Formats: sequence, structure tokens, C-alpha cells
Amino acid sequence: MIIRLGYVAMTKNLKDCSPSNTVTAKTYNSLTEEGKKARLYKKAKQNLINTLRILRYNQAYNIHVYRLTSKLIPLATYPGADWDWEGELQDEFRQLGACVVENNFRISAHPDHFTVINTPNKEVFAKSMDDLIYHSKIFKAANLECKNYSLILHVGGLYTTKALSVKRFADNFSKLPCDIQKHIALENDDKSFCAKDVLAICSELKIPMVLDVHHERCTGGQTDARLLHAAFETWNGDIPKIHFSSPKSQKNLRSHADYIDEGDFISFLKIAKEVDLDFDIMLEAKEKDNALFDLTDKLKKSNFEIIDSSTIKL
Repeated sequence: MIIRLGYVAMTKNLKDCSPSNTVTAKTYNSLTEEGKKARLYKKAKQNLINTLRILRYNQAYNIHVYRLTSKLIPLATYPGADWDWEGELQDEFRQLGACVVENNFRISAHPDHFTVINTPNKEVFAKSMDDLIYHSKIFKAANLECKNYSLILHVGGLYTTKALSVKRFADNFSKLPCDIQKHIALENDDKSFCAKDVLAICSELKIPMVLDVHHERCTGGQTDARLLHAAFETWNGDIPKIHFSSPKSQKNLRSHADYIDEGDFISFLKIAKEVDLDFDIMLEAKEKDNALFDLTDKLKKSNFEIIDSSTIKL
């Protein structure tokens, strides 16, 4: 079985390469109309250039799984900051998408916590819809419209009762455009909706489940082979993906550590071997690609077979 590792958004090894340069609303509102557009264009173009640099870096170091920042386009959903960023940056988007396709990268994005599908508040849902449309536009602009490129969401808040919150998620999910629905994968969170809850939703709505091993621990559960296999089945034959991170400390259990705990990861690999299917892992560690390299180096010293700098064979 083959396991590929990826990291989130920012590399620690390229200088001046943030893909998340932004403009604050205060600064934006202080500019002239001409200055507003010029500032947004400059920041967005730099973000796309830096993202392409990161993808080229991933290519050089054989890193196949990567999460895009949700901040590629500054103030993308801010009222009054509307501009044709897809058209004006089409060359940059096309280069980015071509690099993804040529290298068969697995790309995803994780909309921010304010994107809540199961909210009872119509205004919040409308803003959440706007954010999902923005992410979908990024995929379209880069010619990455097939369902293999995922938008990872949590179920949302726990309003009144869990049963009503789950029903509202299903109802509101049905209101999303089909070209957004096809990208969505659902992840268990660290407080309200455990893996069992999310698995039930995914099975009913035919949504892929991204099992977060760390979050399952936070809600008092444990990842075993049965749970892992059930989550994998929701991918309907596509290569599944999970999230893995280590807690910063026992006192600060929900926060992510800088690196991945080798012992915990090896224990997880033993469980994964029982399932014996290829899958990808997004490492959510503060040290990003350095944490990835650190983990594969340690696994190699523990006599695991490392195919390249981000791929393990069991």
C-alpha cells in the first residue's frame, strides 16, 4: 500500500513566498477607487506567483499533496471589493492549473471557520455560499474543475440539538450549486461532530469523508481499522484522504504541534496496514514541509520503505 504525505499552504523553505498576502479592510477603504483595485491586483498576483513557486518546489522535492491557502485573492468576498480577478489574472491561474495537472498534484482547500453550512442564520449561510463560490471560481480559473480537487468543510455549529443541526446541514447542502457540491468533502471536528456523526452524514449524502485522527482523539474517540475502512468507503473508489496532526501538549490538546509525533504516527500506520488501501495524508503541523521531511526521515531510520521524500510504502 502507498501513503502520500502533504502539507498546508506555506513552505518554510522558500524566502518571501507567502501565498496569503492580504489587504485589510481599513487600508482598502482608505484608498482611492483606482488605488483599491491596484492594491488588490498587486497582492493577488503575487499570491498566485508565490503559489506557483511552491508548486515548483513541491515538484522538485516530490511532494504530491498540497492544500491551497484560502487567501489567494484578498478581500474576495468583501462587500464593494468586487473585480474581475479571474479574467485579469487568467495567465497566472492557467500556469498554476497546468502545473497541478502536469504533475498530478492532489490539491485541496479548507474554507475558513466562518463558512458554516448548517447555520440557522440566513445571512451567515449567504456569506458561506459566497465563500464557497469564491473557492469554486479558483478551481475554474485554474481549469481544475473535476471533482478530485476538494473543499474540506466541517459540519458546522451545534444549534439546539445535534439531530436538528445535522438535518439543517443536509437541507442547506442541497441548496448549494452542483459544481460546488461535487468538490465538498466533510471532516470531523474537535468539539461537536465526531467521526461517527460525520460518517453517517457522508454515507447519507454521498459525500467523501476526511477522517481527522487528531480531532477524533479530542472528542474522546479512537481511530481503529473499522472506522478507517468505513471512512475510505465514502470515497467511492477514489483515493481517500485523511488529516493527521499531533497535539501541542496534553494540556493544549486541540492545538497542533510543530512536528508529528513519530510514535503516534507509527501506531497509526499499524492500524492503516490492517485496511491495506492506498491513501493520502494531509499533515497539519506548524512546521509545514519541514515537519513532513522530519517525519519521513524518522520513518526511514525506523526501517520503513520511503519511495520519495513524501511517499511511504507499507
